[in-house]
This record gives sequence, structure tokens and C-alpha cells, in this order.
Amino acid sequence: RTLSFYDLRGQPSLLKEAKLRGFSDRQIALALGPSADHLDELGTSPALLPVDHGSQRYAGGPVMEGHIRHLRKKLGIVPMVKQIDTLAAEYPAETNYLYLTYSGQEHDVDLVGGDKQCSEVQIKNLIPAIPEPLTLKCNEPSKPRGKDEEKDSRIIVLGCGPYRIGSSVEFDWCSVSCVRTLRSLGHKAIVINCNPETVSTDFDESNRLYFEELSHERVMDIAELESPRGVVVSVGGQTPNNLALGLHRSGVRILGTSVEAIDACEDRNKFSQLCDALRVDQPEWSEFATLEEARRFCTMTGYPVLVRPSYVLSGAAMRVVSNDDDLEIFLKTAAVVSRDHPVVISKYISGAKEVEMDGIGNGGELVNYAIAEHIENAGVHSGDASLLLPAQRLFVETHRRVKRISQKLCKALRISGPFNIQFICKDNEVKVIECNLRASRSMPFISKTYNVNFIELATRIMTGPTGAGPVRPAIIQPMDLDYVACKCPMFSFGRLKNSDPCLGVEMSSTGEVACFGTNVHEAFLKGMLAANFKLPKKNIVISIGPQSAKNEFVSSGAAKQLQDMGFSLFATKSTHECLSEGGVACSFVYKPLIKREPNVLTLLQGGKIDLVINVPDSMDSSGVSLKNSGKELGDS
Repeated sequence: RTLSFYDLRGQPSLLKEAKLRGFSDRQIALALGPSADHLDELGTSPALLPVDHGSQRYAGGPVMEGHIRHLRKKLGIVPMVKQIDTLAAEYPAETNYLYLTYSGQEHDVDLVGGDKQCSEVQIKNLIPAIPEPLTLKCNEPSKPRGKDEEKDSRIIVLGCGPYRIGSSVEFDWCSVSCVRTLRSLGHKAIVINCNPETVSTDFDESNRLYFEELSHERVMDIAELESPRGVVVSVGGQTPNNLALGLHRSGVRILGTSVEAIDACEDRNKFSQLCDALRVDQPEWSEFATLEEARRFCTMTGYPVLVRPSYVLSGAAMRVVSNDDDLEIFLKTAAVVSRDHPVVISKYISGAKEVEMDGIGNGGELVNYAIAEHIENAGVHSGDASLLLPAQRLFVETHRRVKRISQKLCKALRISGPFNIQFICKDNEVKVIECNLRASRSMPFISKTYNVNFIELATRIMTGPTGAGPVRPAIIQPMDLDYVACKCPMFSFGRLKNSDPCLGVEMSSTGEVACFGTNVHEAFLKGMLAANFKLPKKNIVISIGPQSAKNEFVSSGAAKQLQDMGFSLFATKSTHECLSEGGVACSFVYKPLIKREPNVLTLLQGGKIDLVINVPDSMDSSGVSLKNSGKELGDS
């Protein structure tokens, strides 16, 4: 039978056994909370897991993670800190490699908060207005600090966690830069990360390193033991950023930009209201809980639209939808449309340029910034797009508007630390897509291009003024640079059989390279070659779906330029007709699924094709088959 919370309270040995076997407070709460009929349903829905970091003493109703934490602390069931033995037990190990376990009887290291491990937590709720940013020099508890305490100033830095698509070495560079700056300022840096591949987990990078998962439970355990003066959540990517709200409610001091500001950006309703109040333009959007409501919005704004389900099944994520039928199919097969899980739909602007602004704020004032542009049009995830820095093809007025909007948001959110804003620009109109109050994956690229460590500036701001005075902006003159930098993504489609090498709103890249050139063309070419792109030598296959893309390919002179460079062009049916009408000589070939000759698959298998240019009008089987054929045979 399913145990109740009161049953578990009467069996402390059972709770101890569960913790020894590795069950988290969240998992235990899930097992106790709902009835057995709903366990399977809740187990598949991360959105429905019981998380309430503000809960303390249980008073009936659903069991939350906070209830289990409060219970086990009252029962004295708390983890011990142990050192990783790097000397194979031959000699006593003195190392800063630490981990937490429920199997120990005592701590291996001295801990300031060891005697307070079982004390109750003072719950702290968000306030309606965005407060002043938190530094070490202000808003600290009024208790005077002695010289020894100042000397033993401990700050926790949350790392990026496991490397995966969307979170990789870029965020580890940010974490390491933050840790090094903290140590140079005389603070003791404590790193929490569970990835042995990272530089942040090297033995000499931090004063103490906890090889632990980045979860609310683990971070709170360490925070209570170490009693840090603050925690930095803005340099490790989205994973630590997601922990900010729970840590704040549990009384942990988050350094830099306030948690209220982070919540205002992560919550789309709040961010939309903020943009409206500041008169900052953004694409039309709304939340929906029924298919009819979604269809009505799409009819009003017009297709295409970007659909972002709050809760998705089978790994589905965002999708660009072009008509009612596609909308209905996608929502019924990939998303849960209900009042509990609303779907966010926003107007998708075709043919627009995406621009990124990475900046450092200090109490709402923009200290330093960098504006980069995507080579690809909007609609490709920023992690998959090629980036140019400084921006090369922006109108001066567009540049001014981007900076002006960034200053407005920085001031309204009282940003102190790193942040990233993504814009969509078309015909000198600038709209905000989203704002992330953390370091972006472009921060290392920008810092190296401008030779200014943005994270070092941000860390100095988050810790507060030192004896050297306030942080001053670095001098950056993009117009004086005699080079252009280009960041290109790298993909692993060739290692994944039957994967579709088509870029969209969901990130797919598994790495990136950055190159410098005297102009934009040299920088981009160097970047593509560094990303293993093979330059064609003779034959190119062209298959373009949308009629507008075909017309642009001919009218822009791109097709004629390829011909003038001596390439032999091959094209599928409709593309062949368009090129021929435009006066471009090309040979006709059939698509792979049409079993007739001359067939593009036969040419690919014979090694006669060097490059495939494929622009599908939809995710149809012909386009996927053609792209996969080129991918698997090693063509660019």
C-alpha cells in the first residue's frame, strides 16, 4: 500500500534507508503525495512533480519536497561531507574534492554551518517590485563581520552540469572566469558541478569542489553547511538559473540581479507586461488551453506562427506552423492542450534578421555591450546560427534601437551582472524575442573578440566595490577593429542514422568554432572550413522548395555566379524549370524517392556530387531523403 506522510514520520529508519539508497526528497514526496492511480501519470510529467520550496511543516494535502526536507532535518537525517581519496588510502588525503553521502558518521572537513544543519529555514517570498541587486557590500544581514569572517569570505558558484546540446564548454568558461576573479579578489570560491570533463572541476581552480548534481536539494545541503556570503547562478547557463527562485525562497543570498527580475524574464506573461509598460515592441503572442482558442489567434494574426507547448510528449518541442491542419496535427500529437498546460503561440516573422545583444549591467546601468548578427534568418536557434561580430549588415538606426531597448530593459530590471537579449529585425523594425538574465553561450566568443573579459567585469559588479573603487567600463571601439570574427556551429548529423540535418527553432549543434578574417567573407569561409565543411570542386545539386526562395536564388545572381565559377549545376524538377527560365544552364535529375534515372542518389553514390543545396518547403520525405543521402555519403 502507499504510505502517507504521517506513516513515514513514524518510521525514521525507512526514510533513512530511502536516502541511503539515493532517493531524493522530490522522489519521496512524489511517492507519498498523490494516490496510486495518478503515480504513473505524474511520473511522466516533469511539470506536475511536487515542487514547493516554500513548504515547511506538513499540514495535510499534497506532499511537497519542502515537507520531506523539513521532516528529515527534524529527524537528524542529513548528509555528511567526505573527501575523495586521491592517494588510494596509503596516506591521509588532503584534497578539495568533496561529495555528500548519507553513509558517513562525521564530516571530513571543517564546516562553518555543520552545527546548523538541522535548523529550520526562514522562508522568503518574492516581492511585487524588482528590488536592488544584491552584492557583498549591501543588503547583507546587519550582524557585524569580524576580520576573520571577512578573510574567510566564501562564495558558491554553480557550474553548468553535464555537457549536452544547449549547455557545453561555453558556460564552463564563464564559470571558470568567475571563479578566478573571485579568488583574485580574496574570496574563497566553492564550485558545485558534476562534470569531470570541465575545467571548473580541476583541482587547482577552486578552494573547494563538490562533485554533486545541480538540484535544489543538493545546493541547499551545501549552502547550509558552507554558510556562504552569496551564490552566483548567472554563469552556468540555464540549469543554475532555474534554481534561483527555489534557493531565494529558502533564504539563500543570490548575488547580482535579483530573483524577482529573473522571474520577470522567465515568466512570459510578466515579461510581456514589462515590455508593454516600457513600450518595447514584441511579436504578438498569447497562451491557449484549447485548440479553438489557438486557431482563433492564428486566424487573427495570420500564419506562420511559432508554437511552444508548455508540456510536451515524445521529445517534441517548438514548431513553426503554416496552416490550420498542421496546427491541429501538431497540437494533438505533440502537445497537451489543457488548462493546466497552456500552449504559447507567437507570430512568426518570415525573412527577418536575428540580432543578439550581450551586455553587463551595474545596478540598471549598461556598462559594456556587444551587438552580433546572425547570418541565417530568424527561425534558426541562436545556438545553431552563424554569428558575426561586430555586426556587419545592420542599419545604423537598427543598431541604435537595439541599444536603446537594451538600456530600457537593463534599467527596469535593475540588472547587475551578465544578460542577453535576442531581437528580431525587419525593415528597421526591432522586436524583442526574449531576455535571459545570465551569461549566454556567446559570452566567451565576444570576450575573446573584443579582448575584454565580460565575466570578470560581471563578477566584480556582483561582489560589489573594492578598494580599487567602482567597476569602470572597458573601452571597446568596434569601428576601429581591423578584423571580423565569425562563430560557426558544428553538427553530428553524420553519426546519427536517419536524422534530418535541417535547422530550426530547436537546437541541434554539438559544438562551435570561431575564426577571424580581414572581412566578413574571409571570416565566414575560415569558420566553415574549421567546422569541416568541404568546398565543392565541380558538381553541385540544387533542390529548392519554396517558389520565393527559387526566385531569389535566380534574381540575386547566386545561380549565375556558381555557373561563372565553373561549377556544373544539377537540379530537381521545379528548381530546374526556374533556373532554365532564368537563363541558368543546369542538368535535370530526379529526387531519391523517384526511382528513375538520372537520379541524384545515383550521382551521390558514384561520387560525382560535391555539394548539395537543399531548401525544403516542408519536412517532407523527399527533402529528408535528399539531405540524408548527401549526409551519409559525406557530401557537404
